[in-house]
Amino acid sequence: MRYTVTARLIAETAAELLRKLTDGTIETQKPDGKEIVASMNRAVIDQQQVVRWSESCYCATPLEHERAAVYDHHFTDLEAIETETLETPDGESFMEYLRRISAGSSSAR
Repeated sequence: MRYTVTARLIAETAAELLRKLTDGTIETQKPDGKEIVASMNRAVIDQQQVVRWSESCYCATPLEHERAAVYDHHFTDLEAIETETLETPDGESFMEYLRRISAGSSSAR
């Protein structure tokens, strides 16, 4: 199944999420790590700070493994709506946003 997902980032976990997305921690998770990384690379964040992405998932409960492993630790208000295609919505690249705010938080220390 394919889903369009919306959620709000827990800002305090941004640097940790970026690290896990880029150092292989999430990518090597079975069975869904590669899809999580691909989804976050498709994700955007809009002016209202809503993160939007599309994702494939075959769990009985949509995004069950992904939520337990990653999403529920880094996002709130997560909603998944079944869709036909994987899309890239309009907005700022979520990965670039993570890099920008993570750099800002580390320089503030």
